[in-house]
Amino acid sequence: MKGEIKRSRLGKWLSDYFMRTSSTYVWLILLFDMLVILVSPLLVSAMNMGLPNFLTQWKQILLAEVMYLPVFLFFFKTFHTYSGILRYSSFVDLWSIVKAMICSEGFVLLMSFMLSLKTDLYQLPQAVIVEAAIIATALMGFSRLLVKFIYEVVMTDRVSRRVMIYGTKGGGVGLAKGLNINPLENYILKGFLSDDICYSDRVFLMGVRIYKKDSESVKLMKKLGIEILLVSPNKVDMIREDKVFVDELIAAGIRILIHQNSENWDGVSDLNAGSLKPIEVEDLLPRQQITIDMEAIGNNLRGHTILITGAAGSIGSEMVRQLATFKPNQLILVDQAETPMHDVRLMMSDKFPDVNCVTMVATMVNKDHMERLFKVYHPDFVLHAAAYKHVPMMEDNPAVAVLNNCLGTHILADLSVKYGVKKFVMISTDKAVNPTNVMGCSKRICEIYVQALDSELKRKYKAGELESVPTQFVTTRFGNVLGSNGSVIPRFREQIRHGGPVTVTHPDIIRYFMLIPEACRLVLEAGTMGRGGEIFVFDMGEPVRITDLAKRMIALSGARNVQIKYTGLRDGEKLYEEVLNDAESTLKTPHPKIMVAKVREYKYEEVCRQENELIEIAHSFDSMAIVRKMKEIVPEYKSRNSRYQILD
Repeated sequence: MKGEIKRSRLGKWLSDYFMRTSSTYVWLILLFDMLVILVSPLLVSAMNMGLPNFLTQWKQILLAEVMYLPVFLFFFKTFHTYSGILRYSSFVDLWSIVKAMICSEGFVLLMSFMLSLKTDLYQLPQAVIVEAAIIATALMGFSRLLVKFIYEVVMTDRVSRRVMIYGTKGGGVGLAKGLNINPLENYILKGFLSDDICYSDRVFLMGVRIYKKDSESVKLMKKLGIEILLVSPNKVDMIREDKVFVDELIAAGIRILIHQNSENWDGVSDLNAGSLKPIEVEDLLPRQQITIDMEAIGNNLRGHTILITGAAGSIGSEMVRQLATFKPNQLILVDQAETPMHDVRLMMSDKFPDVNCVTMVATMVNKDHMERLFKVYHPDFVLHAAAYKHVPMMEDNPAVAVLNNCLGTHILADLSVKYGVKKFVMISTDKAVNPTNVMGCSKRICEIYVQALDSELKRKYKAGELESVPTQFVTTRFGNVLGSNGSVIPRFREQIRHGGPVTVTHPDIIRYFMLIPEACRLVLEAGTMGRGGEIFVFDMGEPVRITDLAKRMIALSGARNVQIKYTGLRDGEKLYEEVLNDAESTLKTPHPKIMVAKVREYKYEEVCRQENELIEIAHSFDSMAIVRKMKEIVPEYKSRNSRYQILD
């Protein structure tokens, strides 16, 4: 009974195995190859011996070949001859066949020679074995190429999408190879597009034509039925700068795909079709790649305890990811948002389980809690990214802006001095320059305090009141970061998904944009090079009209009839942001994208007096009184589109 059960299970397994589509293909190919191996010696023998002699000996020849079949099976298995997918056969697969046949025939020649010395069994002449091997190898290779050709010509044209690759160097060739070996994408390559003037339209690469890129390229692609343009990683910058070409492609309904890691492609790593993504508006914004010596930054931070406030925010969480790679002694992560903080905690346990990480749900305004944190962990570096940042919200809640942004920064800065933090890096905003809203002014007050505190520490050190400067305070300013919480791009994307309208405050409003990872790398670089008291400003590239951004996002989405609606400037909003005010200038640094702002300096005692008065007023929650005091501290603060304009 048990034997019958075992046999029935074995029979079911064999039945399931042989009925699987992939297994069926493998066995069909194997049977064809074995037939070729058996027939090839027969053909060679018939040609060499003549038909009459062949007919008298064909059974002996066939029997000799059958005896050697296990040898061929062994080497075919060894060289993974049947591991590939037939319709995606490449030179690598053909080379596997050649290697398997060379080893098999070598072993057969040796066995044939040994058996001829010790037995009377019929053995094929060695010349026949060699000639048959050449014919069999050619037939097996030809059969695979024939299947691939039939699939590409007959089937692929019907079910696949025609693509063209922009770029003929390493990246373009890598993409073409990826298409040939990747069975997950039904793409068929119909040509390369190149702006290299040395190519003519009669030049071919990997079996397809290279076309020169010119003003007629999109029309040509439509004529050829091209549905997708694959952009080589080293051509992404050119696509970004060629707005006319991109607009023509979008209008023609040709999708643009780029490599998911084009920004950091090293020119060596393999590319494949599975690593492609549709181009997004972020990829088309006018900017240049920013390079940072991350190893030098890592050497300065490795082995230290680092406190990050606002660790669950867009900037803070990215800094956590980047810093975790430097193997710090400990990361102390603080944020008052519980759920996002929990997400950061899960991310750290999944991706950086070896990093000693403490996650805390806390507000920096709670001085007792913050002091306990500093006393227990003694951070070496503080990266202060926590702040309320949304302009309309803070315009309605100036007391909260002051108590969180200004008081919170004040508390953290003082504790950093008390507990000997080596460096305090505060993340500010371009909205702090000539502020027109409460949020921007609150950040400017934060800048003023940490810079004045840094100057006071240096004064005391020079006067002999301190043995050393305990903490260096550095400030960084930059504009909008792409994809950050509450930014326009995620909002526009959601509005487009729901059919519109896409809401823009003003037709002429412009903003500077930067990628979150780039912004964080610049913060770390500036924090490393800073010696205290500097306000670093970043080269944000070219400004972008928000209306153009919205139009491009609508076009890239493929959505139809999505309208743009202008809603008017929000309270405190201005048409363009600045990085420096009129009275400021900049100094160069070793990094071309980072500059030092020369700003007006304030006396520490006066700053403390003014800020303490502001914080006291903030506890009254009298919005007009609070903003009046903010304007007194920051005279360049002029309200726009706001009820506080009456105070100017």
